[in-house]
Amino acid sequence: IQSRCKEAFFLLPELIEEYNDKYANFRSIACNSRLGRYLGRKNYRRSRRVNGSPIRARIRERERERERERERGRERYRERERRDSDRERESEDVVWGAVVGEGSAQGGIGLYGRPLSSRSALSPPSRNGRPTSRRPRCRRLLVDADPGLGDPLPVTIASSVGGGGEGAAPAQRWWCCPFVRGGGPVEEGVEMKGLFKSKLRTPIEMVRLSREILISIDLNRNTRDAKREEKLAELNKVIREMKQTLYGYGDMEPVGELCGQLTQEFFKENTMRLLVVCLPKLNLEARKDVTQIVANLQRQQVHSRLIASDYLEANKDLMDLLVTGYEDMDIALHYGAMLRDCIRHQSIARYVLESEHMKKFFGYIQLPNFDIASDAFATFKELLTRHKSTVAEFLTKNYDWFFAEFNSKLLESPNYITRRQAIKLLGDILLDRSNSPTMMQYVCSKDNLMVLMNLLRESSKNIQIEAFHVFKLFVANQNKPPEIVSILIANKSKLLRLFSAFKTEKEDEKFEADKSQVVKEIAALEAKDLS
Repeated sequence: IQSRCKEAFFLLPELIEEYNDKYANFRSIACNSRLGRYLGRKNYRRSRRVNGSPIRARIRERERERERERERGRERYRERERRDSDRERESEDVVWGAVVGEGSAQGGIGLYGRPLSSRSALSPPSRNGRPTSRRPRCRRLLVDADPGLGDPLPVTIASSVGGGGEGAAPAQRWWCCPFVRGGGPVEEGVEMKGLFKSKLRTPIEMVRLSREILISIDLNRNTRDAKREEKLAELNKVIREMKQTLYGYGDMEPVGELCGQLTQEFFKENTMRLLVVCLPKLNLEARKDVTQIVANLQRQQVHSRLIASDYLEANKDLMDLLVTGYEDMDIALHYGAMLRDCIRHQSIARYVLESEHMKKFFGYIQLPNFDIASDAFATFKELLTRHKSTVAEFLTKNYDWFFAEFNSKLLESPNYITRRQAIKLLGDILLDRSNSPTMMQYVCSKDNLMVLMNLLRESSKNIQIEAFHVFKLFVANQNKPPEIVSILIANKSKLLRLFSAFKTEKEDEKFEADKSQVVKEIAALEAKDLS
């Protein structure tokens, strides 16, 4: 109705022109009075009865045109359906399921004696390469076939000839791949190469192939560009397959056995070293994939043992490459992420803390590139907070130079973000019980107190609050050195005035209690306390 009204509205000027000769005063009457508008409508209705309605004729013509367009659309849809049906019939001889292991099968392949008589168990990937929704059903089918299976690995491919599961042979691996249904033997060791464009690789094959390509790229640096690009493209593909094995793909969860095989082969040779060295030669997506692969492998356990820890223990010089990576803007973030994953192992964190690279972090944190500086600080914080006993030992041995650098380059930095992050990290370090000896040594220093009092004068509330949490340690110390007491007494009135207006945005009972205690301690200080 609405569309017809719109059409009638746009056709009205033509109708007025058409009937202007017969009703000469139609336009003037219709515009001058309510009666005129009524008479105009009345004459128009009379005209429709006598001469027929041109509006209806035009509307009917448009409706017929729309119907013809809808019919053409339905015909195109039926044509697509016919093409899909033809394509479906052409591929009826291919079933998607599990790859055969050793042995042969004839007459129809089943899973645990259950024949796959239709393609409903597992369908092939869609046109965009993503798995279809039927794949989880195949996993359930495998589990239902044998309730004790749990994880559908290893599956058994059984011949339907000779009674179900008899003669079943365990598959070497479980993949979503096609095999021929119906008559015809499946020969031993054959993986249906004719039905694939590319063979599915095992985790061991993935790692070995990637290692071969990396060695070739690293050694043959003068290889012509076309051949080099071809090898890099193949390497990117293998790296993506390794990532999918470790993290899963689509609805498919990662399989523990395959992850274990990949982990063992990865750390058997120098694959990690080659990836780290050749990382600048890879494209951005491959670099991200390598970073995620290294992160995952640090947590993979094989026979309840972290193989990555043993490998890094024997190749600690890799940490030198990762730390110096902050000097290259293109790979700094990727090397930084891998370094943080590696220092999850305590022995590796100890190596980095005790190396000369630790001093370089004070420079990396102040780099002009914000992303790299933030990443360097994240690694710096991880080194100083993850392994408590190792950090306590490091701070005890390196107290003098470490806190001198910390105060001058971080707490007194002209960069607001650096000061805010540094004062919060300092509070986390000193308030940790494992660092109690370091905390007592820190709060007995006059220079440290002066740095903290300057931070209390900051215009930023966030820095003031974090500085207060460290400053209260100086005041709470029951064995204050005379120089600390003299500074507190000299600035007594200023401190009391500052804390009287010192409030947080949100009500914090613990903060208020700490502030009251600090004010009480400062107010009680007298000149006699200097002795």
